[in-house]
Amino acid sequence: MQIEVTPADLAASRFAISPLGEAVWALRLHTGQHAVPGLMPWVARTRQAFDRLRRELPAVGALIALLRRGGYNADFIQPPPDGTGRDFADELAVVRATPLAQARDELARNLTGLRTPPAYARQIYDAPDVVDQIADAIEASWTHLVEPDWPRLRAVLERDLVRRAGRLLAYGWGAAIADLDPRLRWVSSGGLGAIEVADRDSRSYSLDGSGLLFIPTVFGMMINYVQPPWPYAIVYPASGVAELLGPPDPARPDDALDRLVGRSRAAVLRALALPATTSQLVAQLGLSLGGVGDHLSVLRDAGLVSRVRSGRAVHYRRTPLGDALAAD
Repeated sequence: MQIEVTPADLAASRFAISPLGEAVWALRLHTGQHAVPGLMPWVARTRQAFDRLRRELPAVGALIALLRRGGYNADFIQPPPDGTGRDFADELAVVRATPLAQARDELARNLTGLRTPPAYARQIYDAPDVVDQIADAIEASWTHLVEPDWPRLRAVLERDLVRRAGRLLAYGWGAAIADLDPRLRWVSSGGLGAIEVADRDSRSYSLDGSGLLFIPTVFGMMINYVQPPWPYAIVYPASGVAELLGPPDPARPDDALDRLVGRSRAAVLRALALPATTSQLVAQLGLSLGGVGDHLSVLRDAGLVSRVRSGRAVHYRRTPLGDALAAD
């Protein structure tokens, strides 16, 4: 597949974070539909909550029975973000507003060719309040699996978003998609070009000045959207996900970096694999504001990190020396 772009698409492209999308992806991750390197400890930590949801809320099982790879998934379950920074409640309201007739049509298409779902799930699909029941299941996934860690998750997504947007504006399409996924590559031809996707669909699609929507994800995997109701979009795994688990596990033996600079300071240095503000590091690592500030001051004095102002925000990043010290 090729997604053709023009110079006008550069200015029209945008970036979005989807809290609701992460809630649905979290269910997929727990069911083993895919795996994300570095997140198995999170899966283990939230397994009891996931099992309790399936046991106590049948709609969660009915939702899971609909989710599949390589086939159509009902659009109303995970509506595309519009790039305006909606929160979870805003996105869930869109799901709940789905007309019943539309939901039934999409569910019928979703179930075509799918393994016969359990009887209780079929009852939910046929119920007059099926939209609300599916929305309740998504909300339960958000509340019990995602929301407790959302400040940290959002910090990683925001950091990746800022990095990706900077690459696109400063260096163009090739740099923006260079490390999104091995299945993507940039093909340039004069003033035009195309994003080439290793996909069963061999057709070409043109953005025609509408731009591309980039959606980083923690729990998800790379997916491209070229059909309505989605805008042209690429969902891609965010960088830095392996750092989501916060400070080192107290039971983990100290490594060389821990012994050299201390466990918490080492956690701050490792977390700066991508530039971050002090508040983002606080959210990601679960440390106090004063503690993070002290660690950054020491690391900066030692030449391991530097800082740069971007508007009102101050971002910290590792220096080459810091990269070398934090390398595995």
